Amino acid sequence: MSTADIGLIGLAVMGSNLALNIAEKGYTVAVHNRSAGRVDEHMADAKAQGLDGNTIPKYDLADFVQTVKAPRSIIIMVKAGQPVDDMIEQLLPHLEAGDAIIECGNSLFTDTQRRFDYLKPKKIGYLGVGVSGGEEGARHGPSIMVGGSEEQWHNAEAVLTAIAAKFDGESCCAYLGEGGAGHFVKTIHNGIEYGDMQMIAEVYGVMRDGLGMSAKECADVFKEWNNGPLNSYLIEITGHVLDAVDAETSKPLVELILDKAGQKGTGVWSAIVAQQMGVPATAIEGAVAARSISSRKAERVAAEAIYGKPDRQKTDVTLADLEKALLAGKIVSYAQGFAVIAKASEENGWALPLATIAKIWRAGCIIRSRFLDQMSSAYAKGEATNLLVVPDFVTIMKDSHPSLRKVVAAAAMGEFPMVCLSAALSYFDSYRQARGTANLIQGQRDFFGAHGFEIEGRGSDLHGTWPSTLGK
Repeated sequence: MSTADIGLIGLAVMGSNLALNIAEKGYTVAVHNRSAGRVDEHMADAKAQGLDGNTIPKYDLADFVQTVKAPRSIIIMVKAGQPVDDMIEQLLPHLEAGDAIIECGNSLFTDTQRRFDYLKPKKIGYLGVGVSGGEEGARHGPSIMVGGSEEQWHNAEAVLTAIAAKFDGESCCAYLGEGGAGHFVKTIHNGIEYGDMQMIAEVYGVMRDGLGMSAKECADVFKEWNNGPLNSYLIEITGHVLDAVDAETSKPLVELILDKAGQKGTGVWSAIVAQQMGVPATAIEGAVAARSISSRKAERVAAEAIYGKPDRQKTDVTLADLEKALLAGKIVSYAQGFAVIAKASEENGWALPLATIAKIWRAGCIIRSRFLDQMSSAYAKGEATNLLVVPDFVTIMKDSHPSLRKVVAAAAMGEFPMVCLSAALSYFDSYRQARGTANLIQGQRDFFGAHGFEIEGRGSDLHGTWPSTLGK
């Protein structure tokens, strides 16, 4: 008997929390997992929260599918890559025309597009859905970025809209386009997240090593900053992370955590696709590189033994400078991310709604911040593709970029690594410079490769008369 409004496969932390979220919103959800024991554990959690009445456990896959009302919407929460393809093949014999598979993991958008194209002739819908907010977001309201079949999106729309985060009463869930559109936007979201986190870490490094501040003092500053222009989820949790104390040693927990940052691939994907499309995303690229450098702990220890510890003097930058520098860097990171999204929209024919993307990132997601509302308004007015020329952000950047410049300069002289903030400053300076230095590069390219160049008023594909260097 078909009684469930939606089905969900994969009851690890994210999947289990999504299922609980669905049940809490009044929808009946059928759940299935490869391991029967995990289904039992989930049902115990559901019962403890009074949600077992809206949850139907199913241990057999065919029985699970038949429990969901047609046209069926089946959420799969399995590891990205081959496990997703394997699950699709397991489901196919049990699905009917008009049903849809909804993949809510962090899949590469080109894989999502391939699966969409594979299932379309079979009349099975495929939705690649980006879900941001971590386990807490999954349970209480994430930001949801939907791509794939529009018809099947409408079949699942009520449930997905209900479980998403809300901002001023608006659901942070939206359909963004066909194929891999949803997972692409989630990828760039994660790239921006990488940049944001790295910039925060760089500012923390100056506080700790340049201003001699304790973890507790740093925590208090971030908590204060969260009440101002930097108000955002990542600034908020930074205060909590820096405030935490290890129960065993009574030392600040952050000082015991090994300085090796992990990554699962989405940041790398966002940097790669930006390069492929010719859109500069230096903050994202810098953040990815910084994580890679951090992972080489043994090499860094050996290098310090060779070169000696940095001779760090107390820096003369102020906390106000650091706050403005971080604000400027964050704006550059978002500007680059949205520029990548705009270019991908153009190349893939997605018509990605930039204003809507900014709106659904205002709550639930990891990069939610105060100025996303301003970004959404700017894009709704069609003011510009790059945020650096939007009037509201021009005002902010004019006020804050001198501090970014001061902080980056002080970091260079004080030997503080600043991969991301320095990349943001270089991008800003390059973007606002009417006359750059690429004319020399074009001359060099023509010299050794006859690639041609352009002279205003004379046309393009021109060539110079260069001396021969053969035999010299």
